[in-house]
Amino acid sequence: MSNPLPGQPAPELKLDLIIDAEWDLADQSPDAFTMIVFYRGLHCPICKQVLSDMRRDYDEWLAKGVEIINVSMDTREKATKAHEDWGLDPIPMGYGMSKATAREWGLYLSDGRGESEPEVFCEPGLAWVRPDGALYLAERSSTPFVRPDLAALLSRVDFIRDKSYPPRGTHRS
Repeated sequence: MSNPLPGQPAPELKLDLIIDAEWDLADQSPDAFTMIVFYRGLHCPICKQVLSDMRRDYDEWLAKGVEIINVSMDTREKATKAHEDWGLDPIPMGYGMSKATAREWGLYLSDGRGESEPEVFCEPGLAWVRPDGALYLAERSSTPFVRPDLAALLSRVDFIRDKSYPPRGTHRS
């Protein structure tokens, strides 16, 4: 598993969207950050709650210059169902992320249990990428239960921009 460092170029991320379009991180030009929300998949009720809460504040994220994409290893059909059933429109929904891409982003992978879970899926993570392509923030969890506080992150965007607050965790020990 890779562990990309803040301040360094973010790993490549190219995905198909459920709207018959392609999305490429290299083509993004947000005012502040591109926020990539890696979610476990349709089978995860915690993901449903987290992504629904994020959707509630979506206009505020955009007003602060943060563009969002939700990403999973789910099939197109499952990602479309999550997008529709969870009320996530108009947030872009990427699907079919590969195991190799998940590893490049430092995400944990899990084997599915039972019929509702895919054979393999990524555990949750979140990344902010600056307009210049550098990774600013990276969060990942090995369980579905630990997630960043999105309200706290949203409340810090202006501070980060106003103070030119640098990325932290830029060195390996």
